[in-house]
Amino acid sequence: MPHNDPSRGGFIKGEKMQVQQLRPTEGVAVDQDRLGALYAEVGAAEAEEALCRAMEDIAKRMTQCDSYYRAGKLKPLRGTARGLIKTADAIGMHSLSRVAGDVTDCIDRMDEVALTATLSRLIRIGERSLIAIWDLQDAKT
Repeated sequence: MPHNDPSRGGFIKGEKMQVQQLRPTEGVAVDQDRLGALYAEVGAAEAEEALCRAMEDIAKRMTQCDSYYRAGKLKPLRGTARGLIKTADAIGMHSLSRVAGDVTDCIDRMDEVALTATLSRLIRIGERSLIAIWDLQDAKT
């Protein structure tokens, strides 16, 4: 029988429960020193080209990660996440690289619950990292 003692998880019969949706946010940082070193190493035109290729690769790999996860294909998911680590590190997206490593760790541990949460985090951080790079590029022009 329902009761109205909130401390015990109860409610009065007929009351509607309210569900709060959580929208996790976390800051991402792009290593501007790494980007500066890339520009110094190869020049502005080549660095811009490399940065664009890397951003396309990251977007493609994030989509592949999601598709592989939904299809239950953990081996290709792991390989794609490993490739994401390399690309993200190359352009100073260390947060994205770290979370991609966490995804591979979840797969290695066969921790399905953690993998679900960590992959969601990977997608969030990846999207925010790409936006941060675009914002940096816009600031230069």
